[in-house]
Amino acid sequence: MPGTNFQPAGRPPESGADSLPTEQKKHVSRTAPAPVQIEDDRTGMDVETLKRAFLDNLYYIQAKDTERATPYDHFMALAYTVRDRLLHRWLETQKTYLDQDVRSVCYLSAEYLLGRQLGNSLINVGLYGRAQEFLAELGLNLFDLMEQENEPGLGNGGLGRLAACYLDSLATLAIPTIGYGIRYEFGIFTQTIRDGEQVEMPDRWLRYGNPWEIARPEYLVEVKFGGHTESYTGPDGHYRVSWIHERAVLGTPYDTPVPGYNNNTVNTLRLWSARASEEFNFQLFNTGDYARAVADKTESENITKVLYPNDNTWQGKQLRLEQQYFFVACSLQDIIRRYLSNHDNFDQFSDKITIQINDTHPSVGIAELMRLLVDEYLLAWDKAWQITSSVFGYTNHTLLSEALERWPVSLFGALLPRHLEIIYEINGRFLDQVRERFPNDPERASRLSLIQEGSEKYVRMAYLACAGSHAINGVAALHTELLKKDLLKDFYALTPEKFSNKTNGVTPRRFLLLSNPKLALLATEHIGQGWVKDLDELRQLEAFVHDPQFRQRWQQIKLDNKRDLAEYILQFNRIEVDPESIFDVQVKRLHEYKRQLLNALYIVTLYHRIKRNPDAPIPKRTFIFGGKAAPGYFMAKLIIRFINGVAEVVNRDPDVRGQLKVVFLANYSVSLAQRIYPAADLSEQISMAGKEASGTSNMKFALNGALTIGTLDGANVEIRDYVGAENFFLFGLTTDEVAALKARGYNPQDYYQGNPELHEAIDSIARGDFSRGDTQRFKPLVDSLLNHDEYLLLADYQAYVDCQERVAEAYRDREHWTTMSILNAVRVGYFSSDRSVREYCRDIWKVDPVAVGEPSGVPEPV
Repeated sequence: MPGTNFQPAGRPPESGADSLPTEQKKHVSRTAPAPVQIEDDRTGMDVETLKRAFLDNLYYIQAKDTERATPYDHFMALAYTVRDRLLHRWLETQKTYLDQDVRSVCYLSAEYLLGRQLGNSLINVGLYGRAQEFLAELGLNLFDLMEQENEPGLGNGGLGRLAACYLDSLATLAIPTIGYGIRYEFGIFTQTIRDGEQVEMPDRWLRYGNPWEIARPEYLVEVKFGGHTESYTGPDGHYRVSWIHERAVLGTPYDTPVPGYNNNTVNTLRLWSARASEEFNFQLFNTGDYARAVADKTESENITKVLYPNDNTWQGKQLRLEQQYFFVACSLQDIIRRYLSNHDNFDQFSDKITIQINDTHPSVGIAELMRLLVDEYLLAWDKAWQITSSVFGYTNHTLLSEALERWPVSLFGALLPRHLEIIYEINGRFLDQVRERFPNDPERASRLSLIQEGSEKYVRMAYLACAGSHAINGVAALHTELLKKDLLKDFYALTPEKFSNKTNGVTPRRFLLLSNPKLALLATEHIGQGWVKDLDELRQLEAFVHDPQFRQRWQQIKLDNKRDLAEYILQFNRIEVDPESIFDVQVKRLHEYKRQLLNALYIVTLYHRIKRNPDAPIPKRTFIFGGKAAPGYFMAKLIIRFINGVAEVVNRDPDVRGQLKVVFLANYSVSLAQRIYPAADLSEQISMAGKEASGTSNMKFALNGALTIGTLDGANVEIRDYVGAENFFLFGLTTDEVAALKARGYNPQDYYQGNPELHEAIDSIARGDFSRGDTQRFKPLVDSLLNHDEYLLLADYQAYVDCQERVAEAYRDREHWTTMSILNAVRVGYFSSDRSVREYCRDIWKVDPVAVGEPSGVPEPV
C-alpha cells in the first residue's frame, strides 16, 4: 500500500472555533449550544455524522467492512467523507459565479505541485479536530491515514508549487478562478538512489485511484494536429482559412475542488487527459494486426503520460509541443464554452475573462485564441486581436535564456500549420509597430521578431507571450529589473507600461499551519488566529522575542521538529543524525546554477580540516540535500552522485566522529518538504546572482524559523530587507560584479591555483577520493570547474567558506541564534501568497472577491 506509518510531530490548528485543538479552545469565546438536530450524512459536520458517513463510504464505496479494511481503504473512506462536504460548497460556488456572471481568472500552468490534499482540505473546511476525534473512537489514527495518500507529481519544482499556492490563496480570498493544466498519468518520476545515482521510476500516483477528482466527459473537446490549411472566401466575402487536420485527439477534463480557508468558496482545478478519437480499429484487429489496432490510442495517450518528456530527441521535442498545445487548446475551448453559456457574442469577453500564462509553456495559447476567434467564430482580425491582447497576462519565471522556449519552424509548421501562419501574421503587424516607433533602428526589429532567423528558423514563444499580453511581470524585484534591463529590454523599451513586479509568495495554511503545527499553536496562543489569513500579523510576535517562556517554547519546538526529521532519516536513509547539530539544508530542483556543487565543495573542505585536525572546534553539522534532476540533464545527475559519494566517505570515516553527516533524501516532494522546513536551522539559497528568478523555498524556510545563507539573488534580496541584514548570512558576487567579472574574462584557474583549500578539495575529487578510486567518474565536474565554471563557484568559494564560518560562530551562541530565528519567522508576512494574489487582482486581473453563501439546492456543474 502507498505511504508509510511515519507520523509527524503535533497536529495543526484549523479554521473555526469548533475545530481548534483543545489547547486553543480557551482562547475562543463560546456561544450557547445550538438545538439538537440530525444532520445530513453527506453534508453534516458534527462528529457522529462524520463517523456515520465514514463507515458508509468504507462499506458502500470501498466495499469493505471494518474487519477487512486496509489503512488505504480507511484513507479513501475519509477522503470521500471530506469530498462530500466540499461538493456542496463547490456546486454552490459555481452557481454563484454563473448567476452573477462574474469576471473570472483562468490560470494556465503546465505544472501544479499540489501536495497531499487530505490534511489541507480538513484544515480549510474546519474538520481536522473532529476527524481526529471520530477516528480515535474507531481506533484509527488520522496521521496514519494521511500518510496513505499518493501525492500527485504534477510539477517539477517551484513553478508548480507556486501555482498550487496561488490556487489556495485565490479560493481563500474568494476570487472566481479556474486553474487549467494537464492530468499527467505518471507525472514527474519517482526518484530512487542506487549506488549513489538517481534512477527514475514511473510515478504511479493514479494506481489506486484519486478520490479528489471528478471526470467530466460531457465537456470533452477535440484537439487537432498536423495537416495543411486552405483559404476560401466566406459568406461575408472576407478571406478565411480552414485547417484540414491530419489527426485529432480528445481531451477529457478531470476536476479537483480547491477549497478556501474558513469560507464557502471552492474553486476548480481542471486537468486535461488525452485519449484517441478512435481508440480501437476493429478491422485491423480482425486481420491480426493487433499493434496497429491500438496504435492511435497509444500515440494519443502519450501526450499526457509524463511531465516534460525528455526533449533531447526530435520525437521528444514534438511530444513536448503537442503536450503544451493540447492543454491550452482544451482550456481555451472550455473557457469559450463557459463564457458563451451566459453570452451571445464576444463583446464582453475581455470584461469577463482574464487569462494568466504561468511561464512560457502556455504561450501558444495566444495563437490558438486568435485561431478560434478568427477561424471558428469568424471575428475580424483586429477585433480578435483586441480581445486576445486584452485577456492574456504573462508571468516570466526565468532569467535563463535557454528556458525561454523556442521551437524549430519546421517542427512547429508540421504540427500546427495554421498557428504558424497566425504567428507570422502577428509578427508582421507587430514589427510594423516597432518600425513606426523606431523608424531608424532596423536592428531593433530583428531583435524583437517573433521568428529567430538563421539556417534553422525558430519561433520565440516568450516573445509571442510578450507581444500578445497586456501585462508582463517578473516574480521578484531583482528579477523584474533584470528582465527590463537585459532579457526583455527591447520589449520594455517598446511598452514599459506592460511591466510590473509581483514577488512570489507561499501559502501559510500548508507551510505553517499544516507543516509546523506546534509553532502555529504557539503563534495562535499569543496573537490569535488572524495570522492564518493575514500573515503580517505574525509581526506582533516580536513583542515576545525576549520573553523567556516564549523563547524556551520556540527552542523546544525546533528541537522536536529536528528529532522528527532525524527519525525519518534513520528510517529511510539508515543514517543516524544528531538533532542537536546544525541542520544545514539545501532542497530544491537540481541545476548547476543553484550551485549544490558549491555546498558539496564546502563539505569536502570541512572534511579535510577534520582529517588534518580531528580536535578542530567545528560545531556538529548535518548537511541535508534533496531534489530531482531532469532525466536528460547529465551534469545535474552527476552532482547527485557526487553528493552521495561525499556522504559515503564522510559518514563512514571514524576520524569524523559524527562531527559531520551528509544526507541525500530521495524523491523530494511537497509532503517531504513539509517535514524538512520546520526542522531546518540553515537554509541554503546560494545560486549565482542573476540566475534565480525568485525562489519560494527561501520563504518557506524563513517562515519556519530557519536562517538563510545566500547571495543577493531572486527574492533573497527582499527577504534580507524584511528580516534585517543582521539576521541573514550574505556572501558572494552581486549581479553587477558577476557581469563585470565575465566581461573582464573569468579564469577559474586563477582561483584554483591561488586557494590552497580549494586546490585540495578539487584535487581530492579528481584522484577519486569520493568515487572509490575511480578517477574518471567525476572528471566532467572537475573539468567543468577548472575550464569553464559558468556559474562562478570558484569565484564565490572563499566568500562562501568565510560566511559558513560566521554561521558556525553564530550557532555557538544559541540564545542569539534563537532571536534571529524568531525574527526571521515573524518578519516574512510580506511573502504570503495571499499578498501576491491581491497584487495580481488589483494591478493585472482587475477582479474582485465574490462572496459565496451557504449552499442551498443542488445546481448543475459548469
